[in-house]
Amino acid sequence: MPATIYNEGFSDAESVNNSKRSTYKYQDLNLFFSRNPVTGDISTVSDVQDIKRAVRNIVLMNRWDKPFHPEIGTNLRAQLFQNITPPIINSIRNSIVRSVEKWESRVTIKDVSFGGSGDIDNNSLQCSIKFIINNAPESLEEIEVILTRVR
Repeated sequence: MPATIYNEGFSDAESVNNSKRSTYKYQDLNLFFSRNPVTGDISTVSDVQDIKRAVRNIVLMNRWDKPFHPEIGTNLRAQLFQNITPPIINSIRNSIVRSVEKWESRVTIKDVSFGGSGDIDNNSLQCSIKFIINNAPESLEEIEVILTRVR
């Protein structure tokens, strides 16, 4: 005897929400504070650009940079004062992956690589971060960040 389904409408409503891309739109202020030509307000960034900026900010943020949240940040500048060796590069990679996975839940890190035009003699390192946005898993996004010491 087949199981009796008492509320068939529930499964129909549930299936409508199983899309690969969420309809939620991420939006944030443009940090360059440029004006919107139509409204005259501060322009906004949305979706992919917003998420890329959030990942970049997490990577470049040191511990204690954010008031009342000393735990946010990667503290990479402290590691740039050391000699750039494979164990140090691996430590930097792990710090980036750990921080982004912890503080940016909208992305999944796929690869963190180093190279390019980094200047090891001046404690500068070029970093490429590849990630997938969880709401759009079919696209692989990439940002380039140059890690340099401040002093």
